[in-house]
Amino acid sequence: MRRLYPTPGGLTGAAELEDEYLLPAARHVRANFVTSLDGMVELGGRSSPLGGPADREAFMAMRAVADVILVGAGTVRQEKYGPVRLDATVQERRRARDQAALPKVAVVSNRADLDPQAKLWGGGEAKPLLITTAAAAEARTDLAAVAELVVCGDQFVDLQLALDELSTRGLQRVLCEGGPTLFRTLVTAGLLDELCLTTSARLVGPGHRGLLGDQPLTEPASLTLAGVLEGDEMLLSRYALGAQS
Repeated sequence: MRRLYPTPGGLTGAAELEDEYLLPAARHVRANFVTSLDGMVELGGRSSPLGGPADREAFMAMRAVADVILVGAGTVRQEKYGPVRLDATVQERRRARDQAALPKVAVVSNRADLDPQAKLWGGGEAKPLLITTAAAAEARTDLAAVAELVVCGDQFVDLQLALDELSTRGLQRVLCEGGPTLFRTLVTAGLLDELCLTTSARLVGPGHRGLLGDQPLTEPASLTLAGVLEGDEMLLSRYALGAQS
């Protein structure tokens, strides 16, 4: 892996890549996606066919420095999410930064239409968070046994309130791993600070889901290039969100 911008140079090992993505201990919402050259985020419903070793290294580095992983219920189902796994040396580096050994997982769902037997819920003593609505929490009391239900709205999840709830738990550095609907909502609500975008050297054609899903933005969003890495014939770009125009 090598840095192309802003300061060219090589990156060696997981610790240096974590430093590349490390953020101050303040609220920051980062989204991470891999796309084809024509902007698609899935093949066969999953992102992994678009990725590669460099994308996987960056994915793990971003998880290693995050306080919480924010993900939509559809992505949990499609990608078959399980508990977060980080090796012992990564966990030691997290503790040295006064972070928990593992990032928390927070699933966003208006309807809480999730299987309580899914492998995500069986990872250890600390339950994942399920950010949902009052109506869904009342209807899906079975999920309270496997997840900590966080009510953030009556019929639809209020993401501003959700981020505030995460902050009260000390979960400031947020990594959003999709999907497109959650990403678009964060952008349109002005809640996204950074987009990390891996561009896979593939063209997949129409019929696949794009970065923003199926609905247009109400207004274009302006972004500023903050950094570019290269590895495995992929470009890994970081963009800061600016004022909408």
